[in-house]
Amino acid sequence: MTTLRAILFDLGDTLLDFEPLDTRAVFRVSAQTAYDYLRMHGYALPPFARYCRRLYASVRWHYLWAKLRGREFNSMDLLRRMVVCWENGQTEPADLLELSWLWYAPLTQHTTVEAGCADMLARLRDQGLQLGIVSNTFIPGAVLDRHLAMHGLRDFFPVRVYSSEVGYRKPNSRIFQLALRQMGVEAEQAIFVGDLVKTDIVGASRAGMRTILKQPWGPAARSRADLVIRRLSELPEAIATLYRNRVWPAEVAAVQERHEEPEPAMERG
Repeated sequence: MTTLRAILFDLGDTLLDFEPLDTRAVFRVSAQTAYDYLRMHGYALPPFARYCRRLYASVRWHYLWAKLRGREFNSMDLLRRMVVCWENGQTEPADLLELSWLWYAPLTQHTTVEAGCADMLARLRDQGLQLGIVSNTFIPGAVLDRHLAMHGLRDFFPVRVYSSEVGYRKPNSRIFQLALRQMGVEAEQAIFVGDLVKTDIVGASRAGMRTILKQPWGPAARSRADLVIRRLSELPEAIATLYRNRVWPAEVAAVQERHEEPEPAMERG
């Protein structure tokens, strides 16, 4: 019988919910913030309109190329190359990290976390389960860690694997396997929770993990996921349902007994 030892989460629209965005408008605000920071530190920059167009085109090209290759880029490397071009020299890593944060920070104003998320994660952790994150992102890991810390979530996840840091993107099974190795657990001892079928569910399934799809809108669709939930608050009940006939850590067994019936919002995929 299988013992559940770990839960891995996607980041965007799973742990952190992003509002519908005008991406170009948000990008322009981000670019302006970074532009002002560089100007303040004496960098010789082109006019803002040209700077913004160049940065947007570069990010878009790298993003599309990363998806085609299944390999990730790190936006801090992109910024480093552009800064060196403007400065004709090197800049301190701390400057680049702060620049990366300023570039990302406007997006945090369009992000929410489900009420009670931290309490739910604390219960899962206290019941003996390891928690981790596997995320497709070109944002530097330190920047995303800072965003998680803003919501009091970072410390729940000792293992955080970002594609920008390791080069592999979901659904490549290597990014899931890396997280599992860091946790010291086998794939069959872990669940993955995510919001995208093609990357999260397919990738985690190929890696040998059980899967739960977070699908907040519309009728619950049948998918390749083992279960479907609408909100993270349904996760403990979903886990109890999924592992009804499997071995849990002793602390989790009590949760299983209290949730013999799944909520209507869930269905098997």
